[in-house]
Amino acid sequence: MLPSRRAVATLAVLVLAGPACRGPASDRPAAARDADIELARDREVVEARVPARATLASLLTAHAVEEALAAQIVSAVTGSFDPRTLRADQPYRLVRGMDGLVREFVYRIDADRFLHVRGRGHVGESEFDVRVVPYEKQIAVVGLSAAIDRVRPSLVAAIVGAGERVPLAVALADVFRGEVDSNHDLQVGDAVEVVFEKQFTDGEFARYGPVLAATLRNEGRRVRAFRFTPRGGEPAYYDEQGRSLNRFFLRSPLQFEPRISSGFSYQRRHPVLGFFRAHPAIDYVAPRGAPVVAVAPGVVTKAGWSTGGGRTVMLRHDHGYESSYMHLSEYGRGVRVGARVAQGQVIGCVGATGLATGAHLDYRLKRDGVYVNPLAEHQRMPPGSPVPAADLARFEFERDRVATMFPGAPPVAVASRETAFPADQP
Repeated sequence: MLPSRRAVATLAVLVLAGPACRGPASDRPAAARDADIELARDREVVEARVPARATLASLLTAHAVEEALAAQIVSAVTGSFDPRTLRADQPYRLVRGMDGLVREFVYRIDADRFLHVRGRGHVGESEFDVRVVPYEKQIAVVGLSAAIDRVRPSLVAAIVGAGERVPLAVALADVFRGEVDSNHDLQVGDAVEVVFEKQFTDGEFARYGPVLAATLRNEGRRVRAFRFTPRGGEPAYYDEQGRSLNRFFLRSPLQFEPRISSGFSYQRRHPVLGFFRAHPAIDYVAPRGAPVVAVAPGVVTKAGWSTGGGRTVMLRHDHGYESSYMHLSEYGRGVRVGARVAQGQVIGCVGATGLATGAHLDYRLKRDGVYVNPLAEHQRMPPGSPVPAADLARFEFERDRVATMFPGAPPVAVASRETAFPADQP
């Protein structure tokens, strides 16, 4: 995706040489009127994608740009963009004059920015105007309904079947992860409705914004979630009464709870050592490299190698709880002893280090120094803090406003509150 012709008006324009004006046909000789005149092109335009292992210099010379000129362009670009970070399969556009000079070069850096190099018609480093330009962005608020059925038996399949993408399903599962295990608890007949932001860059989809509200119908019950930010706090999800949907502990340390290969037990035959011993943990089978998150806010007490457990992270939480995550392939960014981590923060990746027969996560939980069954303990966790009383009226206004965006929702009168609680008020 490259900038639109509105954003960069001169891109992809073929300028034809020839007289600026031509008189009426009757003023020209008959031979000139009858002949087809081909006008020489002033420039050529190439639109393609960066090949593997290409550099900016090799990309330019592949299009017949002289090596000396390519080197000058690379030198000019270096002050604004690192040409070594040119990525394969990213789109680019090159406008090259018939005189061999580069008129323009545009390269998509990422979903937010593009590199724009404009030639001024002369060879020389100072004759290139180089800019890193942000794409024009738009945000749309979208309402969507999706049903779990025999054809689409999972949340991911339902969301994709409704025309959206996997990351939206992941975000929706995260909203309700304190209420349901999206991998096991959802069944045929369940349904979701979601109101969310979609971000577009220059008219093309770039990424999903936050889920603003969602409804889950599961086994005859209805759970609603509304995103709200208390004053001085962080965004969180609350039900219609302003009660937090977040639990003190997440249901699992993995985004989509995978199959449990081994449960909490005081007598289990070790798969490597062969003899029976306690296994005060839950083993989750997961792909190598899958992100592992902190189940609750805490402080890192260990981020290192442990006998049998391989790469291990241990966290200390409030109320006497400690959690452990073993057999990791690597540690999360910034995870070191003494560091504070937030609930849901990535603390490592699934691996098979230590005594392990395959990639999986060994997750353990202690309360007051004694191992407890994580599954049972998580179910007993109370919800997080509700919307503060001082913010309740503002929450109700925002709840009613967003509720009108659900597919098929009847309009809700909120005008009486609009003056006191405008949508953009912090």
